[in-house]
Amino acid sequence: MTDTLEGMSTFIAIAEARSFRLAGERLGVTRSAVSQGLQRLEDRLGVALVQRTTRSVRLTEAGEQLYASARPALTDLATALQAVTELRARPRGRLRISVSSIAESFLSGSVLAAFMEAYPDINLDLTVTDEEYDIVREGFDAGVRLGEVIEQDMIAIPVSREQRQVAVASSRYLSRCGVPQHPRDLVAHTCIGWRARPDIAPYRWEFTEDGRDFDVAVEPRVTTNDMNTMVRLACAGAGITFGMRETFEPYMERGELTPLLEAFCPPFPGFYLYYPRRQPQPQKLRVLIEHLREWSRQHRASVR
Repeated sequence: MTDTLEGMSTFIAIAEARSFRLAGERLGVTRSAVSQGLQRLEDRLGVALVQRTTRSVRLTEAGEQLYASARPALTDLATALQAVTELRARPRGRLRISVSSIAESFLSGSVLAAFMEAYPDINLDLTVTDEEYDIVREGFDAGVRLGEVIEQDMIAIPVSREQRQVAVASSRYLSRCGVPQHPRDLVAHTCIGWRARPDIAPYRWEFTEDGRDFDVAVEPRVTTNDMNTMVRLACAGAGITFGMRETFEPYMERGELTPLLEAFCPPFPGFYLYYPRRQPQPQKLRVLIEHLREWSRQHRASVR
């Protein structure tokens, strides 16, 4: 059985490299060892798997069939063996996560600090971005986004309470310009808006009335991709801005910002950690998933 598995590894390397020399370099053995390993496999199976000439290496029909069937199985076997090996060791390595800039509950520090304390051999590599892209293609282990924008083929677990968006302004601005009573009143106000990049339109502010969703295309006096700038300008009385309530909560608690139009801003599902459907998961990702699940159980709370 061991000889067969070793022979299969040799065959897979040849099939993918289409070269005995390159297959040997990939496996860390000589070209002669590659040739002998393939010959033993072919002898056991009683069929030729590879046609060799002085200029090329190509698979026979039997070789093509074996490669198509064996490659996924060997990948699964290697992954399973790696997972078993990991059970003997402490979780370690670099964990790359792409995180939305507005995922305040995840980025606030406490949840990640607790994870770092529990797993000192795991290094976190966090990319905070609002670009939407394929995390697998970009080499991330997982991502954190609002549930509504996560692809359906991903596994997702909640990492925040329900969320709400809300418009806010300082009392200074409201005393000077008045309080909007309906979202449509915003078009007559000075607004501070957000957009991901300069080449796309500003985000349209979203509301709900009588169960119907609608948006308002405000014309911001200021647009930026930085939420901190939006908050600072609003606190200084520059205008009304719009975003996640939990982002504004510290400023509302201190009286620096006043929430507006809350009747038109119902709660919706919040942020999720998402990752591809592959089994088994790397140990470093598995322990983060369990940590976040336990954290959610301990810190679950309703939206204010």
